[in-house]
Amino acid sequence: MNEIWTERYRPKNLDEVVGQKHVTERLKAYVSAGNMPHLLLTGPAGTGKTTCALAMAKELFGGGWKGNFIELNASDERGIDVVRGKIKEFARTAPLGNAEFKIIFMDEADALTSDAQAALRRTMEKYSKICRFVLSCNYSSKIIDPIQSRCAVFRFRPLTSDDVRDYLSRIVAGENVKIDDAALDGLVHVAKGDLRRAVNSLQVAASTGKKIDMDTIYQTTGMAHPEEVMKMLETALGGNFAAARDMLDDIMISYGLSGQDVIRQIHSSLFDMSIPDADKVRLVDKTGEIEFRIVEGSNERIQLEALLAYLVLVGGPRK
Repeated sequence: MNEIWTERYRPKNLDEVVGQKHVTERLKAYVSAGNMPHLLLTGPAGTGKTTCALAMAKELFGGGWKGNFIELNASDERGIDVVRGKIKEFARTAPLGNAEFKIIFMDEADALTSDAQAALRRTMEKYSKICRFVLSCNYSSKIIDPIQSRCAVFRFRPLTSDDVRDYLSRIVAGENVKIDDAALDGLVHVAKGDLRRAVNSLQVAASTGKKIDMDTIYQTTGMAHPEEVMKMLETALGGNFAAARDMLDDIMISYGLSGQDVIRQIHSSLFDMSIPDADKVRLVDKTGEIEFRIVEGSNERIQLEALLAYLVLVGGPRK
């Protein structure tokens, strides 16, 4: 348990990357040609963007890949001074060995300030003969157009449930983890296509040393059991506000959830409720309003109780 499983089981080459064949096939073509343009990797968290960048560098440069590859996180180093200093210094030095170029990998590039992106655009242009940039981001809309036009864009999709389940099964077998089939399915559901979250949640659940069941999964992933959330909503719709409020207390205390955690689960549960579509529309609209208020700093407890009160009004309070 000394090593993070996301690193121990990280794919070593592009063929091992799961769920992104439409991306890896194109990247392997660059490896075969021994050349590549600047790249922009965009998509949700935990879908393999960093893994693909590392695997491609290893296949391009072989054993000496670390000398021709640098990884920076734009969330920590997001100002123009970093672009003019550290990045420019690495970009203008010649590649090591027989490599024709070096790679600068910038993770979370959408955190770069506008001035830093403008400076980066010029650096990409000036040192393109000996340096290639690989930018990774969750939101490509936050990357300025001049940078996007200089890059080949690769869009990563959330992983399918089968891909996540197969990968977790390999870890379970390799680490001799005891887990119920239902718990494994629950872990896949909680991950929502984010493989990193799934693997980290599995490791946390396995740290207890006991057989992993559904309760363990929900306790370690910071989520309430969906059935408990659904029961709370149905109780409120039935007109019993006091009982629904008590259930809200139990959920927040038992699972240690914040108001935003609860509102996200309520939003997911609304679509599974057996109520008319017109009522679902009204409830989703109200849920979005409550979530906005919580994010803006309103008291989360008051806002969640206000949502339950609205559910009572929609369902019709008891006389």
